[in-house]
Formats: sequence, C-alpha cells, structure tokens
Amino acid sequence: MTAPALQAAHGLAGAIAFHDSELGGPVAHLSSAHGTALVALQGAQVLSYVPRGGTEVLWLSPMARLGTAKAVRGGIPVCWPWFGPHPTDPRQPAHGLVRSLCWRVVETAVHGHAVRVRFVSTLETATAGFPAGLSAQLDVTLGEELALDLVTINDGDEAIELTQALHTYLKVGDIGSVTVAGLHGRPYVDQLEPPGQRRGARKLQTGLVVFEGEVDRIYATGDPIATVLDPLLGRRIVVDTDGSASTVVWNPWIEKAARLGDVGPDGYRAFVCIETANAGADVRTIQPGAAHRLTAMIHAATAAASGAGGLNPEAS
Repeated sequence: MTAPALQAAHGLAGAIAFHDSELGGPVAHLSSAHGTALVALQGAQVLSYVPRGGTEVLWLSPMARLGTAKAVRGGIPVCWPWFGPHPTDPRQPAHGLVRSLCWRVVETAVHGHAVRVRFVSTLETATAGFPAGLSAQLDVTLGEELALDLVTINDGDEAIELTQALHTYLKVGDIGSVTVAGLHGRPYVDQLEPPGQRRGARKLQTGLVVFEGEVDRIYATGDPIATVLDPLLGRRIVVDTDGSASTVVWNPWIEKAARLGDVGPDGYRAFVCIETANAGADVRTIQPGAAHRLTAMIHAATAAASGAGGLNPEAS
C-alpha cells in the first residue's frame, strides 16, 4: 500500500501517521505523551526512538536507504526465522528472510498514553526449509518505554525450529567509554574465537562488558536485563526481555566495520548492539498450532533520572 492509502486505512489523528520517508519508503510515525518513534514498513524496522525530553536512542547508518534489495543497517532490524547464517544452507541470506521485505500493517491502536502498530509478514511459499504459511507478527508499542513483541505463529502441520533476534543498535557517545552491566556471572560464547581454539566453548563474564576491539558474544542469560552505561551522553539504556534465553552483544570495531561498507567513517564508535535473541543453543521449537513471543523493552534515562546510583556500575 502507498503511504496515503495506509494513512486512510490505519492513521490515527495525533498518534500514528503514515508518510513517505526521505530515506525512500513509507514509514509509520508514532507519537505519544512519552515520545516519538519511526518504523519503516520495509522489514517492520524501527528507525528512531526519542523519549520525551530526551535524545535519539537508536543509531542509524548515514547510508541507510529504503526501497532497495539491501537491508537497512541500524535501528532495530528483525532477524527471522533464523539468526546469523542459515543453519544448513550458506546460500541463504544472513539473518533470515524479512529484513528487506515490506510487511503488512494490520492494526493500529491507542491504549491510554501508549500507541501501537501491528505488522505481519507471512511466508507465501515454502522457503529455505520453512513452510508456507509460517508468519511473524510484530507489535511496536510506544509508551513509557519502547516495546517490541515478535510473535511467530505456526499454522502448519509440522513443528518448526527457529532462531531469531531483535537486533537493536543503541546510539552511544563513544564505544570506548561505554560499558554494559547486568551480565556479570553469565556464560557466553565468543563468536570471534579462531578455529582450533575451542570455538563455541563457553566463557564466563566477569564484571562489566567493556569494548577495546571487536565484540561478538552470545550470552546465555534467561530473560535478562542488560544496561548500557554511557558517561559521555550521561544516560543509561535498559534492555529488558521476555521469551529469550540469549542476549547478543556486538560491535564490529574498525576492520569489520570497513568490510561491512555501510557503517560510515568511525561509525562503529557511535553504537553498541544489545540484541534480544533466541540464538546459539537457544533454539526454539514451535509445535503446530502454537506460537512463540519474543519481547524487547527499551528504556532510556539520564543519569539524574536514574536515581542516586547515576551511572555507578555498583548501582546496576
């Protein structure tokens, strides 16, 4: 549907408006007493989240463009129905099938001071080992926090296994000064271990996560709460989850960012990814007629609003 048709069918005065973005495709603009958010129909990808009285929480590549065959880097991409490489077929695209597809808007609503838009993407044919009719539903709710609920619905006759992620890019002042709290004592798999060094073996996080080079880790967490502590921007960003037993922490650093080609000069310094996931050993089996919900809740606060603890790691 075109942006005018979407506006006529689903726009809500003062709450949700559809228009053509300067990035080249239709978007939904959400407004509430708590802030604003911008969601592209391509990939049902959240591109912006600004809490009331605050600044942008998400990082978006300066080279981001909608309406191309290439997925947009930044915001919150939806990786579905697999995370990372396809489990058996390396010819398939990384991170699933839906990042560059246009999702359908099926519902918009206002609940008190929160606004919500619901997107759906359905496999029309059997693809990459996944059955026709398998569908993903994404609810984006702008309230006191930004909440994303990704629901996989299996209407087929056979159980399916999937991995997935809400691949959140959080904007930071400088990655070298950022730390991540909430993962102390959690085991993780280091995705950067070279062959021959027990790649896939679990390590144990001690203290805060710091960034002095490329980081690509899958933490076994069990519905964790991870907190990004950012002294340069004077804020903390909390990522709370449900339906997830794994959290991915990622920053490509210098060489990987250059290979990616769409991060921009020194762009890697401006973000950290805290990904709400079912990844690694956290593979989910969905029986016929069943569904699985993966939820990410993102809340940003300045040091002053965080209470007496401020950005003190001991308060995290």
